[in-house]
Amino acid sequence: MRRHHRSFLIACGTLALLAACVRGPQSTLDPAGPAAHGIAQTWWLMFWLFAAIWLMVMVMVCWALFRGRNTRALGRPTRLIVAGGLLMPTTVLVGLLAWGTATSSRVTGLGETPQHVIDVVGRQWEWEFQYRDDEGRVRATSDVVLHLPRGEMVEFNITSEDVVHSFWIPRLGGKMDAVPGRINTLRLRVDDDGGRPLRGQCAEFCGLEHTHMIFAVQVMEPDAWRAWRDGGGTVGAAR
Repeated sequence: MRRHHRSFLIACGTLALLAACVRGPQSTLDPAGPAAHGIAQTWWLMFWLFAAIWLMVMVMVCWALFRGRNTRALGRPTRLIVAGGLLMPTTVLVGLLAWGTATSSRVTGLGETPQHVIDVVGRQWEWEFQYRDDEGRVRATSDVVLHLPRGEMVEFNITSEDVVHSFWIPRLGGKMDAVPGRINTLRLRVDDDGGRPLRGQCAEFCGLEHTHMIFAVQVMEPDAWRAWRDGGGTVGAAR
């Protein structure tokens, strides 16, 4: 009974951990835009693919352990070595390479024309967001809250004033370094946040107050966002 009780607790704990990973303001497995959706799809593909491979290996291990002592040796071991050690890994890796290449345009957003530009400046220890209009003028700024229009591609021009930081909104896409003296570009779009919060952070250890470099993401309808931007914006609420 103790063994069954322990197994039950382990199973419940595993399910709880998986549930925590799938939902949350910084969950990469709860995508709210095309870039993050491409990343999440790749993660799930790799998870189920390698879970199937692991299960197959475990079945073969059990078969080898429990088939009996007096059975004859493996008739043609070369086939198993070639198939399992050469053909299968090559097929899996080539397939993943092809998938990643096909998904890269969606993850980077470089194939799409941005509709808005936001400058992102990292410093110890906060982010500053500068919202430009169609003529390239900064019309609004914010710090602890990033305001984004729903359904419209935004180009982020990312830099740093001091040390290397890393701009990351897990539910929207991948990371981009903020490097002093350099501007790195990242394109993201919010399609459907599901009514759940989004949060970004600095993903590069940048000093003792590194944990303070988090920010909320407020998603607004396009017309409301333009009115907010053109009206000068406001400084976001406290964390």
